Amino acid sequence: MPMLFPVIGLLLFIGLLYAGRGYWAWVSLVAALLVAWAGQGIDSPRVFLAVTGLALAAAGVFGIAFLRRRLVTSPLMRMAEKALPKMSDTERIALEAGTVWWDGDLFSGRPDWQKLLDFRPRPLSETERAFLEGPTEELCAMIDDWQIAQQRDLPPEVWEFLKRRRFFGMIIPEEYGGLGFSAIAHSAVITKISSRSVAAAVTVMVPNSLGPGELLLHYGTEEQKRRYLPGLASGEEIPCFALTEPEAGSDAAATKSTGVICRGEFAGEEVLGIRLNWRKRYITLAPVATVVGLAFRLYDPDGLIGDAPDLGITCALIPSGLAGIEIGDRHDPMGVPFANGPIFGKDVFVPMSFIIGGGDGIGQGWKMLMESLAAGRSVSLPSLSVGAAELATRVVGAYATVREQFNMPIGRFEGIEEPLARIGGYTYFMNAARTLTCGAVDAGEKPAVLSAIVKAYLTQGMRTIMADAMDIRAGAAICRGPKNILGRGFVGVPISITVEGANILTRSLIIFGQGAIRSHPYVRGEMEALETGDIVRFDGAFFGHLNSVFRNAARALLLGLSGGGLAAAPAGGSERAYFRKLTRFSAAFALVADAALAVLGGGLKRREKISGRLADALAWMYLASAALKRFHDQGRPERDLVLVHWSCTLALFKIQTALLGVLDNFPNAAVAWLVRLLAFPLGPRLRPPSDALGAKVARGLLEDGEMRRHLTSDIYHPPPDEDGLGKLEAALAKIVEALPGKAKLKEAVREGSLRRAPDDRLIEDGLAAGVIDAEEARLMKEAEEIRDDVIQVDVFDPEAYGSLKG
Repeated sequence: MPMLFPVIGLLLFIGLLYAGRGYWAWVSLVAALLVAWAGQGIDSPRVFLAVTGLALAAAGVFGIAFLRRRLVTSPLMRMAEKALPKMSDTERIALEAGTVWWDGDLFSGRPDWQKLLDFRPRPLSETERAFLEGPTEELCAMIDDWQIAQQRDLPPEVWEFLKRRRFFGMIIPEEYGGLGFSAIAHSAVITKISSRSVAAAVTVMVPNSLGPGELLLHYGTEEQKRRYLPGLASGEEIPCFALTEPEAGSDAAATKSTGVICRGEFAGEEVLGIRLNWRKRYITLAPVATVVGLAFRLYDPDGLIGDAPDLGITCALIPSGLAGIEIGDRHDPMGVPFANGPIFGKDVFVPMSFIIGGGDGIGQGWKMLMESLAAGRSVSLPSLSVGAAELATRVVGAYATVREQFNMPIGRFEGIEEPLARIGGYTYFMNAARTLTCGAVDAGEKPAVLSAIVKAYLTQGMRTIMADAMDIRAGAAICRGPKNILGRGFVGVPISITVEGANILTRSLIIFGQGAIRSHPYVRGEMEALETGDIVRFDGAFFGHLNSVFRNAARALLLGLSGGGLAAAPAGGSERAYFRKLTRFSAAFALVADAALAVLGGGLKRREKISGRLADALAWMYLASAALKRFHDQGRPERDLVLVHWSCTLALFKIQTALLGVLDNFPNAAVAWLVRLLAFPLGPRLRPPSDALGAKVARGLLEDGEMRRHLTSDIYHPPPDEDGLGKLEAALAKIVEALPGKAKLKEAVREGSLRRAPDDRLIEDGLAAGVIDAEEARLMKEAEEIRDDVIQVDVFDPEAYGSLKG
């Protein structure tokens, strides 16, 4: 009989996996029958009856829905209501904004990889490709970033070109005079421009991101659309959106800007309107804006339109020239010369019709902002980050070949190989995440959680890449001037880190805090059921959640023991193992996340270090998913295999580190021990990319190889006579062309047939000795001459130096 109880226990455990689905009753009944069958082995009839009775009671309580809800679910609801904090309206709106996409699969513990691989992102249309290869290339050729830095603004001819070719109307439909571009086309344009100038890229991307155009498209009245959208598309109207203020930065809902409904005079007539007062700062394009999108809290103290005195956050569109508006002053964000400044409004009176959406838009401002941010954040800053990453990849790949020390290209030193590998690997998965997320937006998604991931982790990736690239360029990177290709982009990195949700806040509060409710398969249903008191819905959600916990615990253990080997994988080849390991970590992540939710409850949002590590795990699962998707969609090219290996190896190590970091700092030691045993039964076994793997990535970036060209295909390639990247590319081409002759000379020196000498003398000796021919000698001389030119840095006389700006 003692051997029977583990069998019964196993059956009861299986029953727990299906609790709430009616199967518990059957499993309990089977357990009871087994006890009865073995009853002759129990000496005490009382023990036999007690065990059988308990099994039958469990069958009745858990298997009969009416009894379960009355005896189990109802007390659980009361406990949960006390444990969970009340959610404010702004929190609820933020959590409900957007849609759930691939993040839902990653949260489930069982990602459907075939669904991801079958998803087909929208390609560029012929019109979009023509714009990218025509006007965008033309714009990039017009831009001189050093000139922009010195003049502290875009040249007038660039402003005129931007307006004439409707760069400010990329997201505006053609029926309103815009270009009507897809998200991937919008992204491609920003990526290319940002490789030329951060100031120009920001100027273009802001009107096409969160702002008046986006809000009017989705929430404006038809009259408002026809009044403003054609002007915004043509550049006749320059928009800005005033949200941030001294008291309300990351906590934008805490706005002190107010609007009071009253009667007043506008355009010579007395009308019902709003008297506005505000202090806004950090507003991009404010100094040049003709129309201001304004977020404020609307009040109706006299009950002119209803009984509620506080109508909530509202958005309005206001001409910048109205009386009481102070606009035109500038901030200087890190010396990057794009228009940015404060806006002040004192007793500014506007008609009620200025509210975006008219009467229906009253109190809907926060919802408008959160829903628009869910999609808009997917495009602008991730695209700018990828543009910077590809530029850095292009530059350091060439420079590490051209620049020599100790008689060899610096890219051959292991100390340089390490940052080169990071630059190549990060650029690969960052671009993969950019295109995948834009694909989701084009498919109609508003991926709130994934947009936060790509904003935070791609801008952080840009910071990593730019720092590595500056280290490799060394002295050439820190001397300002027209020859400095990366310095101005490097200086601007903190801007991208900060805007559209500071990365610290996004990582520690938003990604998992929002994802745990939006992307989790059951939590949102549980919370909504608690708010409405719907016991039937809570019963289904809670026991479905319980089923998910036990299922993921079992899967995490089995997949952990097998290293993911038991998981299904959709593709063959060496990348198959990464799908399996990611499935394993999805189950582990779901288990750890549920443990954190169960133990910490509503207090989890105050445990920002734990929430941040869970965000890390989710983000790296998404980045690895994107890398695998890109590799699959591009036909699994052999060229990219080393990049997939590097990217996924790093991502898996980061996921492991993040989950272990949660468990190492978990407030309940017993739960942490149990979850660690289930999620990491064999301990942490993954390692970061090896030196050998990194060396393969680094070497792929040198000597203008196919990998380098493919990784940097989205940026602008300047002509060979232009200071900076243009001349560097020309030097690289010459040096690669001269490599065969140089190799012959090195071999002759090694064999002793030629003596070591300075390059110019060695070329002459080699030519005289017949080691190289005249053509090879000519190529080598030209290569050395151009090499010497491109490693020089800018020099200014005292007068010119004293007049430098930026």
